[in-house]
Amino acid sequence: MSGRKNILAVFGLVLSVSLLISGISAIFVSFYYSRLQFNLLNAVCGEIAKREPETWDLISTVLKDCTNGIPSSAAGHDILSALGYRAADFSASNYRKILLLAAVAFLTGVFLFIFTFLYRNQAEAARIHALAEYLEQVNTGKAAVLSISGEDDFSKLEDEIYKTVTYLYQTKDAAVQAKNDFAENLSNIAHQIKTPITAVSLSIQMMKQESSSKHLERVDKQISRLARLEEALLLLSRIDAGTLSLQKNETDVFTLLVLAADNLQELFTNSGASADIPELGEMMVTIDLDWTMEAVMNLMKNCIEHCKGGKVHCSGSQNPLYTEILIWDNGDGFLEKDIPHLFERFYRGKNAGEGGIGIGLALAKEIIERQNGIIRAKNMPDGGACFEIRFYSH
Repeated sequence: MSGRKNILAVFGLVLSVSLLISGISAIFVSFYYSRLQFNLLNAVCGEIAKREPETWDLISTVLKDCTNGIPSSAAGHDILSALGYRAADFSASNYRKILLLAAVAFLTGVFLFIFTFLYRNQAEAARIHALAEYLEQVNTGKAAVLSISGEDDFSKLEDEIYKTVTYLYQTKDAAVQAKNDFAENLSNIAHQIKTPITAVSLSIQMMKQESSSKHLERVDKQISRLARLEEALLLLSRIDAGTLSLQKNETDVFTLLVLAADNLQELFTNSGASADIPELGEMMVTIDLDWTMEAVMNLMKNCIEHCKGGKVHCSGSQNPLYTEILIWDNGDGFLEKDIPHLFERFYRGKNAGEGGIGIGLALAKEIIERQNGIIRAKNMPDGGACFEIRFYSH
């Protein structure tokens, strides 16, 4: 379709130029013949008046009548033909000039056509060369922003090339980032697995030398840690692969918090801590109850580890924009340098618990953010660590 449009555009341009030249040529020819007729008639009338002076008034009268058109009385009298003259006898000497004028007009049209054709081809070649250079720069990684020039088929091609190159750059950056993340996660996983395996190996060696139940307890503890790490890694892999299915339903915030605390009752009892969950009234959020409860449990576990036998407090509020859930403790709070990194995978702060593996908060963040929510950590004004969750309505 674009090739047909180009042909029609060139044809229209050539036709327009040809018509323009034809019109100008016709005007010049008309002026030329008018002058030729004037000179011929002037010569004839002058010769007649010279030879017959008494015909001066007659000539003047006839000319006045003829300037308004040929008189009907003279239309049937072909005097020149009767005398043996033809039209060519009066213009034979001007044929060369007429042919020269026609040749000039024709050559001018041909020149304009060739100039237009060559100019268009040169412009297209320049655009193609510019696009080829841009693609070469893309291949070498030195491409700048492609500037769109003009409004034609090439500008559309430039726009599509720019979109494609931008998408390829984004895909490349995402692939590089994914590769770096994979390498970092693999390094962290190896480090996390190495720690309990080393502890198990040392405990077994000690068991060979002395029979003591404390070594068996250490082995059991490290095996439990490996099991938790395995479950966490499997969950992370499902999240990264996008295969974690979330079944969202309307759930009351109070129910969510109570169920999470009930699942941690043994941990609360062993640590001497307690949960403070006031009645919040009806406050509904659209979430996956099971997975969101898992995220809240990870937050509560973190508070239990740092509240030193105190209380883990929960509260909630709601407005037209979002539903907010606060979970905080009465411990020493977070170190300021740890707050920006708390939700990073395998990150463990200076005051982290002994058995932690640094995945719980990262999992909580992934689960909450996949349900149109956000989470952040802060310190309470009166002391204590606080997690703030917001589920947005839209």
